[in-house]
Amino acid sequence: MNSYATSHRGTGPEPHPVAGSRPSTGGTVRRTLLRTALTGAAALGAGLGAARPATAAPAGSGPAEPRPGTPDEALRELAAGNRRWRAFRERHPHENPAIRRTLATAQHPFAVVLGCIDSRVPPELVFDQGLGDLMTVRTAGEVLDEAVLGSVAYGVLELGIPLVVVLGHQSCGAVRAAVTAEQSGEHLPAHMQYLVDQIGPVIDHGKEGDARIDATVSANVRLVRSRLAAEPELAARIGTGKLAIVGARYELTTQAVHRLA
Repeated sequence: MNSYATSHRGTGPEPHPVAGSRPSTGGTVRRTLLRTALTGAAALGAGLGAARPATAAPAGSGPAEPRPGTPDEALRELAAGNRRWRAFRERHPHENPAIRRTLATAQHPFAVVLGCIDSRVPPELVFDQGLGDLMTVRTAGEVLDEAVLGSVAYGVLELGIPLVVVLGHQSCGAVRAAVTAEQSGEHLPAHMQYLVDQIGPVIDHGKEGDARIDATVSANVRLVRSRLAAEPELAARIGTGKLAIVGARYELTTQAVHRLA
């Protein structure tokens, strides 16, 4: 498995959280209303092509810098942020008053991160990103449902986000619960059984104990990633190079994020 740190060299300049205005591609009244309701802006362009310079920057911040506008650029930015996190050199970017005022009217995040609800794996921290940078969706074990699918699709199709990362992690409690429930035959209470049922098909029976749980964490990420990539509208953008959907793991012991093949 290749590490983000080894696969994506170079940190590049710190991007500004507001990209230049993007042309509207039209769309239905329904999409216009949805876009307005969720962003507070009258209209946000549906496409995101090459990186574009910001139209405004806070006083004293220097010249406007480009946002990641392609899947590779977005991956490099996340890799750079994770390197800062691991080295305890976090920048905590894009939190100043000028940025907050700008983000009150529009957002242009460059990646969707579908991660686990685990309190030890907040995407904005492990990738050292700030306000307006990431659109995050979090469920136990990265499990999909209609709300999650709709949230990811909104980020990609309405905001033109070029990258989706499915982020699993070491010692995932949801995966452990699925493995344990299968072994014991126990039916979990309330809605937790849904999580177990979704993770169950990828439990790795070729391993035992903690090794089974660890292998299932990776298998579950691959399953969720493949399900997202098979969604027709997302697949169409992948086919044109406008979108990448990748699987990755965060290791609690090293704080490193690495991609899964």
